[in-house]
Amino acid sequence: MTDRAVLSIDFELFTQTPAYRSASGTTDRDGVGLDGGRFFRETLAKHDADSTAFVVSSVAQSHPDAVRALADAGIEIASHTHTHQLLSDLDSEERRAELSQSRDVLERATDERVSGFRAPAFDITSDHFDLLADIGYTYDSSVVSSRSIPGWYGGEYDLHEPAPATAVHPDAPDSITEFPASVMPGLQLPLTGTWLRFFGPRYTILGMKLLARRGITPMLYVHPWELVDLPAVEGVPTRVYVRTGDWMRRAVERILQQDFEFTTARAVLEDGETAATRLHRGETP
Repeated sequence: MTDRAVLSIDFELFTQTPAYRSASGTTDRDGVGLDGGRFFRETLAKHDADSTAFVVSSVAQSHPDAVRALADAGIEIASHTHTHQLLSDLDSEERRAELSQSRDVLERATDERVSGFRAPAFDITSDHFDLLADIGYTYDSSVVSSRSIPGWYGGEYDLHEPAPATAVHPDAPDSITEFPASVMPGLQLPLTGTWLRFFGPRYTILGMKLLARRGITPMLYVHPWELVDLPAVEGVPTRVYVRTGDWMRRAVERILQQDFEFTTARAVLEDGETAATRLHRGETP
């Protein structure tokens, strides 16, 4: 049987990234990243692959056709907040509004149930899972069990496959499952995002194969703005521009050519309990 993987996309625009928002310069280009979303959608179809898109719902308001095209292509639509602000910069009620409005907007835009969520920059707070459960989400993908990377994230968790959210926070509601983003076994650095651009597709593919040998479904992620030629903006760090555009498009193509069944996060979770889930409940794998 072919191993499965999730190649998700965090569907945000370049101008919504923390790197752009904190920069001194600006761009007059509108919708930077939408063409990357189109490439991603068409490339998935070419490889008969499915995916989950964690969508910033304000994009569904400003560019509704782009989000509807994802849903019409069979891509699972999940939430990436409404405005892509760091959740820890907001108070509890503002966080609730971000999560609730996003789900409402996306469900109206696509006429589909939205059950998944990913926090911008994997930034979660102590009330994270309670808010998700209250609003009606059933799974989260906001944990990356990376080694500590100063100025980034990491070091807090040791979770590498789907498990009840109580594996992340002991008081989390039972109704939420956590599907963590994958890291390289041993090295403990993320497999995708910026790390795909730093280390190349061979690094990501090796990590996918190592995880699959352990019975773990890789959870990968890219951004649509990584797949386009970005405008030069004063103050945006150089690392943001490294290997974006054509290089990144070829990297995504190479990943999708691997002998994996690329599917949605929801499909993996609905397929049944994982060994990690059973172990967490004290049952024999």
